Amino acid sequence: MGMIDVGEKPVVKRQATAAGKIRLSSETLKKVREDEIRKGDPLLVAEVAAMNAAKQTHILIPHCHQIPLDMVRVTFELGRGGIEAQCIVRCRARTGVEMEALVGVSIALNTIWDMVKYLEKNDQGQYPGTMITDIRVIKKEKG
Repeated sequence: MGMIDVGEKPVVKRQATAAGKIRLSSETLKKVREDEIRKGDPLLVAEVAAMNAAKQTHILIPHCHQIPLDMVRVTFELGRGGIEAQCIVRCRARTGVEMEALVGVSIALNTIWDMVKYLEKNDQGQYPGTMITDIRVIKKEKG
């Protein structure tokens, strides 16, 4: 079947917002808030990782078109049980950027996990309370 031909579609402004959460222990969240994570600021590193991932979506997902992105914005909200990330992606293209936003938010959350995993492990080296959840497209805009 191959890639969908979007050559006849008009180039229009498109934007997508995706979000997701990572559940973390209160001790880990405290260390994030107080800038005490060994590897550095997980939110800053996750922001850069998300931007890079969004730009590489066409390499990761075979049927995605290579889209020149105009903007990728990543935000984080620290709550009582974890961190919620949002990734907004904007472009002018013939196809949407939902996958780019989803990949961006997914990689942001995975990056946070990687940076705090030493705090989240139990005595058996497992992660009983750590969980990435609720990854979804919140909004899609066209035109």
